[in-house]
Amino acid sequence: MAEHVIALDQGTTSTRAIVFDARGRIVATAQREHEQIFPRAGRVEHDATEIWTNAVWALETVLSQARLAAADIAALGITNQRETAIVWDRRTGLPVHNALVWQDTRTQPAIDQLAGDDAWYDRYADVTGLPLATYFSASKIAWILDNVPGARAAAEAGDLLFGTPDSWLVWNLTRGARHVTDVTNASRTLLMDLSTLDWSERMLDVFRIPRAMLPEIVPSSGVVAEIADPSSLAGVPIAGILGDQQAATFGQAAFAAGESKNTYGTGNFLLVGTGTEIVRSQHGLITTVAYQREGEPAHYAVEGSIAVTGSLVQWLRDNLGLISDSSDVQRLAESVEDNGGAYFVPAFSGLFAPYWRPDARGALVGLTRYVNRSHIARAALEATAFQSLDVIEAVVADTGTPLTELRVDGGMTRNGLLMQFQADLLGIPVVRPEVVETTALGAAYAAGLAVGVWADLDELRTHWREGERWEPRMDGDERDRRIRMWRKAVRRSFDWVDEDARILMGTTG
Repeated sequence: MAEHVIALDQGTTSTRAIVFDARGRIVATAQREHEQIFPRAGRVEHDATEIWTNAVWALETVLSQARLAAADIAALGITNQRETAIVWDRRTGLPVHNALVWQDTRTQPAIDQLAGDDAWYDRYADVTGLPLATYFSASKIAWILDNVPGARAAAEAGDLLFGTPDSWLVWNLTRGARHVTDVTNASRTLLMDLSTLDWSERMLDVFRIPRAMLPEIVPSSGVVAEIADPSSLAGVPIAGILGDQQAATFGQAAFAAGESKNTYGTGNFLLVGTGTEIVRSQHGLITTVAYQREGEPAHYAVEGSIAVTGSLVQWLRDNLGLISDSSDVQRLAESVEDNGGAYFVPAFSGLFAPYWRPDARGALVGLTRYVNRSHIARAALEATAFQSLDVIEAVVADTGTPLTELRVDGGMTRNGLLMQFQADLLGIPVVRPEVVETTALGAAYAAGLAVGVWADLDELRTHWREGERWEPRMDGDERDRRIRMWRKAVRRSFDWVDEDARILMGTTG
């Protein structure tokens, strides 16, 4: 039997393919970035055709690097940026508009109208587990239907399809034979009923979205299709699909209720499993599907979603030219002892959990003549740790159980300064696994489980290995003072977006 699994990890900034062996170790990897398109303030788009082209390149390249053939690959698992909306024509296979990325906020006026005068943003949380927010897919689909000429008529005629990037990739990998998404991605659309795991007619009516556009909802672990010719992977089963944060949780072997992880990527995402029980947060977290194995009930989680963490470092590089490479931020931050009194609240798309303040915008406060580029770099890194503290405190408030350690993953965890500061703020150890790329690993695990590479979840737990640990060492009074300053800075970011700000930024249309 083939004992290698490929994970196709389609992220916010790049697409990569990783080959894993039966012990969960990386054999080969290939990665390519795609363009970040910013038509105007508040708008973030991707070219879905570029994403597909990069996916093909990554799969072919990683297979060649690993010196393997299709016969050596037991299965393909897919993980992806969630909420990002792609609408394409089933007849031509071409997108009708650029993908609207999860960070895009152009639909805020429509969301505000649905929420009503009382700002009832949790109006549909009893069905979806989610607040009304631009973050999720539904309002993005509606925007495309209402703003692309002929799109709504084509959708109602059954000619247009919607999917998050997992659906787009599967549809292309199978040459249009399968239009599917898994329960974790479906749970991020604002269109799925958490209890039935099916599309909600109520939510489809709210957003005026034809059901015929939507993919079939399938389990996260189970064979859904085979890759079609002429790919070098033709015949390999597609056997796992998970949204990126659920995949990272799976890759951390956090399968049971109470087990958690925090991923440090473009944004930060803390997930805590609640088992087969749907738990409604009272402290600003959202309820989501964690995973589902074929033939078994779904497992759920509460999640703290943070929009901007790693992308803030990218912003320092691309928009300010403060650094030439993202890895330079640690060196710059380490050149000073502290943030010099500067605090950075990166509310570029508003604030997500636990605040859910779409009216917030980025704020750099506490500036004096003393503050220099190194202090700003340090403040940017510290913002990631402060935001993670906020959602972890919400988790503790919801569950009543303090965390004894924090398992972390994602690219930013290679930054030792950030990880030490995170441990200092939380007052608990921060632990990074040996394999940091847990998002791809989780997709591989889901696919390998479905085809028998791994027998069960207990076997996967044996593959988890600690890589590095950071113990807290900051004085408690100093920690409390810094947290108070952070909370003061967060409050300064509120109430920025009003009609004047929308006109100034050109976001009223």
